[in-house]
Amino acid sequence: MTRIRGASRLNPRPVKILIVEDDDAIAAPLAAGLRREGNEVSRVATGRAALEADEPDLVLLDLRLPDLDGYEVCRGLRARSRVPIIMVTARGEEVDRVVGLELGADDYLVKPFGFRELLARMNAVMRRARGAPEEPRALRAGPLEVDVRARRAVLGDRELALTPKEFDLLALLLGDQGAVVDRARILQEIWGTSWNRAGKTIDVHVASLRKKLGDAAWIETVRGVGLRLRPPQ
Repeated sequence: MTRIRGASRLNPRPVKILIVEDDDAIAAPLAAGLRREGNEVSRVATGRAALEADEPDLVLLDLRLPDLDGYEVCRGLRARSRVPIIMVTARGEEVDRVVGLELGADDYLVKPFGFRELLARMNAVMRRARGAPEEPRALRAGPLEVDVRARRAVLGDRELALTPKEFDLLALLLGDQGAVVDRARILQEIWGTSWNRAGKTIDVHVASLRKKLGDAAWIETVRGVGLRLRPPQ
C-alpha cells in the first residue's frame, strides 16, 4: 500500500490528519495532496491551536512554530494521547531526531521530502498504531524494485543512482504501475506546484530516468495526458 486511503480494509473511515505548519506554501499543497488520497485534513498554524484541536488519527508536526516549540507541542500531545505523530522539519541533526523520538514522536522526516516517502512513512506509522502486520515496503515491476522507505531502486542486480526527484518520480509511477499518471498530479506531488511551465522539468527528469533504466520503453508518454511505467516487452 502506498497511500493512506479513506476506505482501506484496515480503517473503514477516512483518516483524520492534522497538519501543524505555519508556512502556507508548504501546508496548502501538502493538505491538497493528502485530501486527494481520500483523507480528512485539517491544518493549524500554531502550537496552541494544535493542543486545542480535536484529536485526529495522525499528526504531521512542524518544529518551528511561531508560538510554541514543536517539541513542547509533541510533549503535550503525547501526555494525553497515543495519537501517531510524525515530526516534519528542516532540522536534520541527529540530536534533533533523538530528542523528537524520545519525546514520543513515532517518526521524523526532514524537509525537503518526497510526497511518496511521506505517504509510506504515514502508512507504516498507522499500521504500527493499529497493531497490524507490516506490508511489503518494496514496489516491483519485472526486474525493477523500489524500496520507498529506504529510498533504494534496484534494476536486476544493479542499484540505480537516482537524484531525490528522480526517485520520487519513479516511485510515483511504479505505485500506479500500468496506469497513466497525469502531469498535473506529478507536478503537485513531486514538485508541489501546479505551474504549467514547470512541465519541462518533468521531461528533463523523465529523460534522465530513461537513460538510467537503460531502456526508454520503461516510461511511456501518453500524449496530452501523462506518463505510464511498465516493464519493456
